[in-house]
This record gives sequence, structure tokens and C-alpha cells, in this order.
Amino acid sequence: MKQVPFTKHGILRGLDAASKSNSSEGRFGRMFRTLQKAEFSQQVLLTLGDKMVSDPDAVPTPEDANPRDDEENTGIFAGYTYLGQFIDHDITFDPASSLMKQNDPDALEDFRTPRFDLDNIYGRGPDDQPYLYFSDGKKLLLSSRQLTGSPFDNNVRDLARNSPDPKDTGATKRAIIGDPRNDENVIVSQLEAMFIRFHNRMVDLFPDDPLDKIQKRVRWHYQWVIIHDFLPTILGQDMVDKIYPSPDKKPNLEFYHWYKFPYMPVEFSVAAYRFGHSMVRPEYRLNTTLPNRFDIFSSDPATSLTGFREFPSPWAIDWRLFYDFGNNANQFSKERIQPAYKIDTSLVNPLKNLPTIIATQVGNLAQRNLLRGLSMGLPSGQDVARAMRLPVIPDDLLKVGKANQDGVNKDNMPLVSIDKSFKNKAPLWFYVLAEAMQEFKNNDTPIRMGPVGGRIIGEVFFGLLDGDSHSYINQHPHFTPDKQFLNAAGKFGIAELITQAKQA
Repeated sequence: MKQVPFTKHGILRGLDAASKSNSSEGRFGRMFRTLQKAEFSQQVLLTLGDKMVSDPDAVPTPEDANPRDDEENTGIFAGYTYLGQFIDHDITFDPASSLMKQNDPDALEDFRTPRFDLDNIYGRGPDDQPYLYFSDGKKLLLSSRQLTGSPFDNNVRDLARNSPDPKDTGATKRAIIGDPRNDENVIVSQLEAMFIRFHNRMVDLFPDDPLDKIQKRVRWHYQWVIIHDFLPTILGQDMVDKIYPSPDKKPNLEFYHWYKFPYMPVEFSVAAYRFGHSMVRPEYRLNTTLPNRFDIFSSDPATSLTGFREFPSPWAIDWRLFYDFGNNANQFSKERIQPAYKIDTSLVNPLKNLPTIIATQVGNLAQRNLLRGLSMGLPSGQDVARAMRLPVIPDDLLKVGKANQDGVNKDNMPLVSIDKSFKNKAPLWFYVLAEAMQEFKNNDTPIRMGPVGGRIIGEVFFGLLDGDSHSYINQHPHFTPDKQFLNAAGKFGIAELITQAKQA
């Protein structure tokens, strides 16, 4: 079988080895180790990936239009797409030394287990990476360069960046952060800065605490956001309660098990957790002082949100356009909270040709995901559903397209019409997206992950938390966020974390 082309985004250390063994140990492993891999020709997957990307002529509905854009998801705001990306970078960041990698190229030993510990902002700590920290070894560094345009926050600053040699005309000012991937686009870049500011806010509030105690406070609040905000938003509260019904009990993990340490299941990393790719909008409004929305990817740096560079000063994000701060903005105006796009089997057209800074060779993100699943030997979605003792979605309901009225009525094509090899055998990534689409009733229906994709994601998240002896569900299961951080309704989520962070 031909190897899937490498991309600049990289294949994580040990991920390619997961296809060679049915092990549940090491950095990567399998949740469903007895299931056979689903075999497809690469050409068939390339055809499917091409069909999964929307028409290049489609343009988003204007923000002041009524009715609204029918691809928008009423249940999930746009910021959760990038909170999901930030979390992914946290649990897949590998700060192991190059010597470890040389000694263990296939990650047969577990040098690092995935955890929700924010090592993507802390790096290897002030002793090993002092350039990430102030001289006090406690606060994290940001640039002194001010970003403007957000009436919500007058103290937005860019990430700290390098100063490339002026003779290198192709060089850009790369961010100096724990995980370089968090500068991939403007939105996740500024979300990284908010987490840095939240850490610094904790230092201001508890100046006598040592760094390790500050980090524990920050991590536990972050873990609370994951359990009580992110997961209910993406999976629904019912699924969260099935897996973690009470802080007095261990999470209910039926399918995700490990021997010594938690591992990263390929069914999660290569399929289920890539649901966020379908949530990406083609355009975003950063703040209300800028006249236009910006392309998530384009060839023009003046209109593209592509990262890995110093972006224009007026591009400060007003997070009220991405998360719910109780602002109750007009639904049909540029002040509204932007929804994410629906979780379905359609990706927006900019993801068909990713910039070369992010990907080479396979620029179509849908094709890349499908080929990666083939390379990793993933089972079919139907086989995973059977292993979970869940009803299998019939072939005639597994369709390529959008979860909107036109798609359901006429536009969406059955997967089996693309090739007969998909009969009763859908790629796992495609299956979990199509599964979410089954919830569509009308354009006001919130679309969240279904029982297969939701269970995989939920079990891995709670399994990683349970396997981390330093997580709050192990050390202090009845932990609650600091009272001063709660909103008027007594809740703490990503919006409240940002509210505190912007005071730093």
C-alpha cells in the first residue's frame, strides 16, 4: 500500500506505528483492536474527498440577512471549533527530546502520555525553555505589540515572535510559544494568547503561590471548561452524563481501556475528533470595527486568517462574536455571535486547497483525512457501531452533503452511489459525520455528535482525565472554579475564562 504523503502539519511520533500492531500501549493504540481494517482503493477515497468539499461558487449568506445562512449550526458557536483545535494540540503535543525520538522511532516506550495539562503553553517549563517566561519564572511572555479593534478588550497583544534575519526575504515572524501549531491561524493564535493571559491573571491573584501551584489552578479550571462547557456543547449533556454521571464515581468507560498508561486511540485521533473540520466557516468577522469578514484561507494575506506570521494590528478578536457572554446580540447583524457550521459530510471550499504553509501534496483536507484513515487501518464505521452494540445506519441514509433542507430533499448523494465498495462499509471519519447529520429535522435543529462519534470522543476525554493522577477528577473530584470567576448564573466556561484573562 502506498504511504500517505507527509504534510507540514506532521504525522505525530508513533502514530504511523499504530497501524503495525494491535497494541493498546505506547503513545498510540486502538480501542477496537479485534476489528478488521476497512479496505478501499485510494482513488475511490480521493473521489469521495473531492465530493465532500463544497462548491467553490458558494458564498456565505450576509450577516444581516433573514433567514440566516442555512449551513450554520444553532447549537454550537464558532469559537468551539478553535477551542477544539487548541485542546487537540494540548493532548497531541510531544515535547520529548530528539534523543528520545532517535532511540525510540516507533514510540514503543511511553515517554509521554496525553494529558489535559496545557503543555502546549507551558512547554518544558522555565528551566528548559526560559524564553517563554518572564525573568521571575512565573508569568508567561506575550509581545508588547498592541492589537486593536476590539471594544471588548483594550489590552489585546500578539504572541511573542522572533525577529528573522532581514536578509531572509521569505522569513516570517513565527510565534515563540510552547506549541508552534497554535499559531496556525489568527483565531487559535489569539486563543493561545488568552490562555497565557489567564495564567498571568492567576499569578496576579495569587502572587505568593509557586509556579506549580499556579499551573495546577490554571489546569483545573481548564479541565472544568472541557467537562462542563466544551463536551456538553459538542456531545450533548446526555452523552456526558452517561460517561461521567457523578464525581463520586469513576468514568464509565466501556470501550477505552489501557494497561499501564492512557494512550491515544487512532479511532479518536484519525477519525472521530476530526469532526471539527466540518465546523469550519469559510469567513469570520474578527471585530465590529473592521468593515468585512475574513477568509479562513486565501492567497491574499490581507484577507486571509492564515497564521505563522505577524498579522495586522487592527485584527484583535472580539470574543463576543465567537462565544456567548450573555450579550444577546441581534441575530441578523454584524454584532451577532457567529455560529459554527453544522457537523455534516460537507467541508467548506477553502479546505480543498490548504495553503502550502499547512500542507503539501494532499491539499484537500477531506482527502487527506480519508487517506490517513486508510493508512492507519481503521475499521469501518458500521463495524465500530456493531462493536458498540448500536444500531447501524442504513446505506441509503449515509449521504454526502450538507445538513440543510436542500441537502436532505435533493442535493445529497448516497455514499454507495460513489462506489459499490462503500456498501455497508463507510470510512469511520465519514460515518461519524453522517451519523451527526441524522439529527437534522430543520435548520433550527442543533447538530451535535452522534452515539458512535460522541462515545469515542467522550470516553477518550474522560479516560485521559481518569488516567492522569494530577487531574482534578482524581485529586479533588468536587473541585469547583473560584467563586470570583463565575458568571451571574453561577457558571464557569470558556467565556468566563476569557473574561478573567482579559484583566491580565
